[in-house]
Amino acid sequence: MEWITLVTSYLGDPASWRGPNGLGLRLGEHVGLSLLAIVLAVVVTVPVAILLGHVGKGGGLAIALGNIGRAVPVLALIALFFLLPAPLGANDVSVVLALALFSVPPLLINTYVGMRGVDAATVDAARGMGMSARQLVTRVEVPLAAPLIFTGIRLAALQTIATASVAGIVGGPGLGRIVSEGFTVQDPSRYLSGALLIAVLALAAEALLALLQRRADPARRSRGRRDRTPDPDTRPDADADVGPVGSTAI
Repeated sequence: MEWITLVTSYLGDPASWRGPNGLGLRLGEHVGLSLLAIVLAVVVTVPVAILLGHVGKGGGLAIALGNIGRAVPVLALIALFFLLPAPLGANDVSVVLALALFSVPPLLINTYVGMRGVDAATVDAARGMGMSARQLVTRVEVPLAAPLIFTGIRLAALQTIATASVAGIVGGPGLGRIVSEGFTVQDPSRYLSGALLIAVLALAAEALLALLQRRADPARRSRGRRDRTPDPDTRPDADADVGPVGSTAI
């Protein structure tokens, strides 16, 4: 397993993490690039999908556009944006925008499906209690749709972190630059180390978001509260003849 030795040696060398092209800088760029793209996509897409799911109109078009977006390669988007004038062009803005657009389909589809999947009887009951449209969305529909919304965010984050590596092909920032340059100079230790770090980063983000999803699930929180509440039928009978600790019942 020679590649393990190469990767271990490269990652264990402090010089590999320093400098303008070191792993430390490229890792920070990759995290920042992915985070900006995900936040931009979430801020723009999730509210629109929530609105569409609430009113129940335009969902078919939204899902169709989402499916079309999945078929568009992010590298093609980056190349297209590089040809456009400022503020786009050959810069990081084009890369972030391309990655954000690539993150839209899972966010749009999962959020819309989650909102439309809320039980109609629950929505009618909330309306019968006099809730306004805003209260209905924020207090009923979004909390119940949260598991699917978080699933969309997890999918978007995972594919964005993995796909951000293509920015290195066009000289962009991130760990993809290490991989691309490693292939250029035929240095297996560089491109294997870069690929490994991208995989670890994606898995770490997936684990973190999965944990946040578990904590944000209202059904899970409700079950946890019920589990902590003692059942009246299981409480000890106050009239039972219980002897003092250490004594023997006669």
